[in-house]
Amino acid sequence: MSEPKKLFIKTYGCQMNVYDSERMAEALGGQGYVETKSPDDADMILLNTCHIREKAAEKVYSELGRFKGLKAEKPDLKIGVAGCVAQAEGQEIMRRQPLVDLVVGPQSYHRLPEMEAKTRAGEKALDTDFPEEDKFEKLKNRPKAKRGPTAFLTVQEGCDKFCAFCVVPYTRGAEVSRPADRIIREAQDLVERGVREITLLGQNVNAYHGAGPNGDMTLAGLIWELNKVDGLERIRFTTSHPNDMTDDLIEAHGTCDKLMPYLHLPVQSGSDHILKRMNRSHTAESYLRLIERIRAARPDILMSGDFIVGFPEESDADFQATLDLVDEVQYGYAYSFKYSTRPGTPAAERPQVDPQVADERLQRLQALITRDQRKIQDSMVGRNVHVLFEKPGRQQGQMVGKSEYLHAVHVADADVAVGALREVRITSSGANSLAGELV
Repeated sequence: MSEPKKLFIKTYGCQMNVYDSERMAEALGGQGYVETKSPDDADMILLNTCHIREKAAEKVYSELGRFKGLKAEKPDLKIGVAGCVAQAEGQEIMRRQPLVDLVVGPQSYHRLPEMEAKTRAGEKALDTDFPEEDKFEKLKNRPKAKRGPTAFLTVQEGCDKFCAFCVVPYTRGAEVSRPADRIIREAQDLVERGVREITLLGQNVNAYHGAGPNGDMTLAGLIWELNKVDGLERIRFTTSHPNDMTDDLIEAHGTCDKLMPYLHLPVQSGSDHILKRMNRSHTAESYLRLIERIRAARPDILMSGDFIVGFPEESDADFQATLDLVDEVQYGYAYSFKYSTRPGTPAAERPQVDPQVADERLQRLQALITRDQRKIQDSMVGRNVHVLFEKPGRQQGQMVGKSEYLHAVHVADADVAVGALREVRITSSGANSLAGELV
């Protein structure tokens, strides 16, 4: 028998890219590839890219430059670029870095086997189409490898919101939702392979409207169907838009046992002026009232959010409005970024905020967010939580997992099995995790 070919995938960015990378590995598994953790012994290197961060394309080109020596040593090595930078840059990637053999967009990676065969024949392969065929169905007959206790499951892709700062509608396309029966089937398959917690993914996941047995199904309807899957213990979803937080989804947070008390709901700014310029189509007030309704349905829910500071035209008063909103909501987690331009988006053409001003604002915002995160984490001491254990910890005899609130929790008990769901009493709060004892 010939030796298996080795595949190295480096994943950038969001959880959806993590899911996509898993599917790419499975697609190429049928071509005889097994994954390796090092590019040095790989027969194929794939960079699964993200276009959200600043200078995303330049960072990809820089990474590719590091492989020039490796390609010279191993002329048969194939190098590919996938994901959103691939979609945005297309043929330009091959022009700027001739060592690249294939470029594939996020909607076409099910065609990787054919593209790989093309590169083995000495040709370049490029596919950044938005094909009509269902990539998920193309890949459904993948190997039944054992999985860890948690998994991502993409249910919706694309976005129709066209926020002024965002490239997603251009790189991922319009909103598309997968049929409910196919998602349920994939969830059941994951559970059979050892998964106990599933996070439903979408660029706009709560806009989900997939075909169900009685017409389009909402995300809440899908969650209730997943609630029936034997062996699935926990359900989460990300990332949501405030305008798509429907009544039935709010209600599900209060009534569905398997839906965890954690919600990531990005607001981006606390200023109505900036929200309008961002084309966010909600106001700070409507967002705060929405948070009230969600907390009325599930009082212990932990809220998470996203913020952009230094957006074009943001004044001191606009930024203060963001601080005021953060102070009122008190997020358990929040992700904050300094605005950076994305070519082709409306905000890129507007007058920019001084970078030093934006830096100072980001530091002030992050200090406030950190204060609230720590206060909420410290409040867990003395409480009992349920922890799904995922892996050994850094210390000898330690096991680590996540609580229902997504806090990292570690216990000093090496006998706890990976995949065990155990009640833990929290005894102390550290910088980024909680310590506890099994109940």
